[in-house]
Amino acid sequence: MGLYLNPDNTAFRQAVLDEIYIDKTELISLMNKKLNKSRVKNVCVSRPRRFGKSMAADMLTAYYSKGCDSRKLFAGKKVEQTELFELHLNSHDVIRLDIQRFLFEKSHLDIFIDKIQEAVIRELEPEYGDYFCVDQYGLPGVLGQIYAHSGKGFVFIIDEWDCVFRFAKERKEIQKAYLDFLRGLFKGAEYVELAYMTGILPIKKYGEHSAINIFDEYSMIDPKNLGEYFGFTKEEVQSQCERHGIDFTEVEKWYDGYQAGEIHVYNPKSVVDVLTWKKFRSYWTGTETYEALKGYIEQNFDGLREAVIAMLGNGRYRINPRKFQNDMTSFSSKDDILTLLVHLGYLTFDESTEEVYIPNQEVSQEFLNAIEGEEWEGIAEAVERSFSLLKSTWEMEGKKVAECMEAIHNETSSILKYNDENSLKCAILIAYFSARAYYLPPNLELPSGKGFADVVYLPRRNVKCPALLIELKWNRSAEGAIAQIKEKRYTDWLRAYTGDILLVGINYDADRKVHECIIEKL
Repeated sequence: MGLYLNPDNTAFRQAVLDEIYIDKTELISLMNKKLNKSRVKNVCVSRPRRFGKSMAADMLTAYYSKGCDSRKLFAGKKVEQTELFELHLNSHDVIRLDIQRFLFEKSHLDIFIDKIQEAVIRELEPEYGDYFCVDQYGLPGVLGQIYAHSGKGFVFIIDEWDCVFRFAKERKEIQKAYLDFLRGLFKGAEYVELAYMTGILPIKKYGEHSAINIFDEYSMIDPKNLGEYFGFTKEEVQSQCERHGIDFTEVEKWYDGYQAGEIHVYNPKSVVDVLTWKKFRSYWTGTETYEALKGYIEQNFDGLREAVIAMLGNGRYRINPRKFQNDMTSFSSKDDILTLLVHLGYLTFDESTEEVYIPNQEVSQEFLNAIEGEEWEGIAEAVERSFSLLKSTWEMEGKKVAECMEAIHNETSSILKYNDENSLKCAILIAYFSARAYYLPPNLELPSGKGFADVVYLPRRNVKCPALLIELKWNRSAEGAIAQIKEKRYTDWLRAYTGDILLVGINYDADRKVHECIIEKL
């Protein structure tokens, strides 16, 4: 048993004994199927901070490591019933590395690769010293010699693999040296039985190519079949809410919303904290200052601020994530920024539509903190007005809604080009920002023609408020907006909805720069 070679199961034992523990051990079964299979044995899993990356690494270490006996820890867990459980339990040599442990000062950037190799080789010597001598090939050479003489392979579990790219953002030569080290360690290496790396970022690209192309990557953009292990599922959270006496509907509003492929997952850190402290607040975002988010959304890329405004209003924004270089400095467009924010956990990604959006109320609050300041002049004021606008809509006070819309238009005009279809959508979404607390994400359509937006808000479960069907017109009339809703039978889309429905027609007169609004109850 060592610190790096065949560590014990202390970390996983502590997790299992916690009052709140959710069984994710079936991940082990998926990894067992990859062992010693050259095409799939290298796995890189990236997800945001505090989303259970280290927990998964600790679990895999406790299962595979020869340095401990973990049978009792896995007793009754899901993996115990799987086919290969007994075969691989505590039967492998494991090399477990947390790269961050070698980089707690910036001065370590120039020596950390050598220190990693020295530390592992030092622990290999008592067990395998007769099989190798250290040469210029370092750790890969040592492991190759061990395998050649004994046939012994290793399971590699590497946590915080990408911290180099976060810690040394501008040190390209350090990043390249590190990737070269990983390539030398893993590419074509027969001694690798399984390599499991986890971090926040996917593997760094140079140009259009991955620097380590032997890894299967699972990320918040493309989780493949590991989606349910990226967070807590709805069923898991419901069960814990019942056990701890917490309102699941409120938990859903605050911490749900992340998509991992076809699966919706909850933020694990926040769910555990709300179950523990019984108070709804921003737990995950409280682990990092809002300035980190602020620095990214203030990048000078055309359309970035409009996208942020639309998403603040619970809307979505289509991106191309494929050009992102998987680091924190190589940005060439707003899509790169928004893709990074998906990996960091500030946005989530819908694979089916290639759209990003703010996942929940907790993260929405962090965006609000980040848009304070001159660069976002007027947006914070518009958000403040949004509750008054929503209340006036419920009370069917068309004149007050029109006045609020006009004020919001004036406050956001420095950022939004108002006579534009996408900007009209942004304006209506920011105006109804407060709807997030009461309604599901809006259903949006932007038909071609003379700039208008249809927006449908359906209430959340157990929320008593009317559905809203909003039609926005440009240089027409509010009466015409209501008439179009009726003529084109937009309400047929809501046929299965049994509650009250408000038809909201809003017209913007571009010449007079005024709004008018009519509201009818269906």
